[in-house]
Amino acid sequence: MKVFRDAFYFCKKIILLLPVYAAQIRPAKGKSSVLQQIPLHKLYDFPFPSWFHPLMWLIIGFGLRLINLTAKPPWTDEFCTLVFSLGNNFLSVPLDRAIAPDILLQPLQPNPAASIGDVIHNVVTQDTHPPLYFVLAYLWMKLFPSEGGLVSLFAARSLPALIGAVSIPCVYVLARVAFRSPLVGNLAAAIMAVSPYAIFLAQEARHYSLGALWVIGSLTCLVIATRHLQNHTPLPMWVALLWVEINALGFATHYFFSLTLCTEVLVLIFLAWHQKQTSTKFSLLSSTWQRIYAVAIGTFVAGLIWLPIFLENRNRDNLTEWIRGSRAGLDWINPIFQALGTWITMISLLPVESAQLLVVIASGLVMLIFFIWAVPILVHGIKVQLQHLENRIMIQVLAGVAISANALFFIFTYFLGIDLTRGARYHFVYFPSVIVLLGASLAVCWHPPRELRKNIGRWGINRKKAVVLIWLMGFTSAITVLCNLGYQKYYRPDLFVQLIQQVSPVPILIATTHKTYVHTGEMMGIAREIKLRNSPQNPLFLLAHQDRDPNTSTIALENSLKTLPRPFDLWLVNFHAPVAAAIKTCVSDTESLPDIDGYKYQLYHCRQAPSIE
Repeated sequence: MKVFRDAFYFCKKIILLLPVYAAQIRPAKGKSSVLQQIPLHKLYDFPFPSWFHPLMWLIIGFGLRLINLTAKPPWTDEFCTLVFSLGNNFLSVPLDRAIAPDILLQPLQPNPAASIGDVIHNVVTQDTHPPLYFVLAYLWMKLFPSEGGLVSLFAARSLPALIGAVSIPCVYVLARVAFRSPLVGNLAAAIMAVSPYAIFLAQEARHYSLGALWVIGSLTCLVIATRHLQNHTPLPMWVALLWVEINALGFATHYFFSLTLCTEVLVLIFLAWHQKQTSTKFSLLSSTWQRIYAVAIGTFVAGLIWLPIFLENRNRDNLTEWIRGSRAGLDWINPIFQALGTWITMISLLPVESAQLLVVIASGLVMLIFFIWAVPILVHGIKVQLQHLENRIMIQVLAGVAISANALFFIFTYFLGIDLTRGARYHFVYFPSVIVLLGASLAVCWHPPRELRKNIGRWGINRKKAVVLIWLMGFTSAITVLCNLGYQKYYRPDLFVQLIQQVSPVPILIATTHKTYVHTGEMMGIAREIKLRNSPQNPLFLLAHQDRDPNTSTIALENSLKTLPRPFDLWLVNFHAPVAAAIKTCVSDTESLPDIDGYKYQLYHCRQAPSIE
C-alpha cells in the first residue's frame, strides 16, 4: 500500500510543482547565461485560443482511450496480468487430460483470500517482470464487480487507460519545463492525446503506460538538471530525491526502464563534454555535478534490489524465446523495418491491417503522401529551434534520449541476438521524448518567430493549417486503433469460436501443446469467449505438456482420445508435435477454412470408436 501511495504522491508532485519551479530557475547571481540571450516572448508571445488548454487534451485523450475498451478480446500477455493481479497463478490448471472450460478459467476468478503478498510472490517466482504494476492492478480491480464470475476486462484495461490519460498533462509539464513555453506544452499534450501508439499502449491490460509515465517523470528531472548544469547551480535536494524515487518506481514497473536510464547517462556525458568545450568554469567535482552523482548512486542502489530477481528470471528463457529472431537471409533487415513501423505509428496509422486489400493500398498511399508533406515541416521546426540558444540544448537532450535508445535497441538486436524491435510496446522507453520534440517543432509551425518565418508548406497547407492537419491525422489514426484496424490484437478467439460454432455440431475437444502459461492463455481466450457467448457447446480442452520431447504431447493426446465417447470433433490448435499415431482413427477435414490470427488449427472428425488390440 505504501508503494501505491508513493506512486500517486509523486505524480501529483510533478504536476503541481515543476511548472512553478521551472518558471523560477535563474542563473546564479553575477553569472551570465545563454538562456537569457533571447527572450521567450520573441518566440511565443501570442494570445492562446480558449480551447488551447491541457484539460481539453486530457478529456479528449481519456475519452479516446475508453472507446471500445473491451471490444477486443484479451491476448496471452493480458491474461498474465489478469491472473497474477488477482493473486492467482496458472499452476492450478491441469495438464495432459481433458478439462472443462470452467476449470481452465478458474485462475480468472476473483480470489477474496489473495493478498498483495500473493501477487508479489507469484509474479516474482513465475513471471519475468517486476511486481509494481500487478500490485496496483490488484488494488484497482477490487473496485469493480466480476463479469459472469470472471475478472472484469474493463477493470483490467481501465487502469492503463487512466494512466495513459494522466500522461497527457504530465507530458505537457515536461514540454513546458523543457522549453518554458505553454504552446509547446499544449502541442505536445495534443499529440499525446491522439497518438495511435499511445492509445495502443493505454488499451492493453499491461504495464507499459505506467512505464511511460515514469519515463516522463525521469525526463522532466533530467531537463531540470540540464538547466542547473547550464547555470552552474546545484540541483535542489528535493528534485534529486524525486528523481531517484521515480527511477526506483520505473525499475519496479519494467526492467526495460533501465534503457531510459542508460540514455540519460549518455546525455549527461554529452553535457559534460559540451560544458568542458564551452566553459572555463567546468569541473566534474563541482557541487552541480555532485548532486548528479548522488542521483546516479541512489538510482543504482534502487536497481540493484531487483538484480537477484532479474537473474533468476533468466532461467525462464522459454517465456522470452519469441524475441530471439532468426538471422537468415532477409531476416537481417527486418529489425530496421520493425523499428521504422513503430516510429511512424507514433503519429500516424491508417487501416493498413484491414482485411480488404483496396483499403490497405489506399491507406498506405495516403500515409506516404502525408509523410512526404509533413516531414519537411517537422524538420524545419527542429532546425528553427536549434537556432535559439535557449532551446538548442533541450532539443539535443531529448533527441539524444531518442537516438541513444534506438541505438541500444539495434545493439541488443544485432550483437546480443535479442530483437527488441519485434515488440513495438518496448519503445515506451523513449516515446515521450519524441512527443515533446514534435510539440517543439509544431510550435514553430503554429507561431514562427517573425525573423524566421518561412513558408515551407506544400499544396497551400502551412502554419496553423498544417498543425491542425497533422493533429487530425493523429485523431484519425487513433480511430484506426480503436476499431482494431491498426495495432491489431495478436489473437482472435472471437473469430475462432464463431468458426467452431458454424462447423462442429458434435462434442468438441480442443488440444494444444503446452510449454508455459502463454499457451494456457491462448486456450483461456477461447474458453472465455465461449463462456461470455453462453454457447450451448461445452468443449473440452487438452493442454498436452511438452518439455523437451515433443512425443510427450503426442502420448497425452492419444491417451485423451481413447477416453472420450464418440463421435466428437478434434481441433488441434497451435499443436506442435507428431499426431499421426494419435489420430489414426480420425478423419482430417479437407474443407478450406479461413485463417485466424493467433490460431493455427487443423480439424479432425472422430466418428469411429478405436479398435481394441
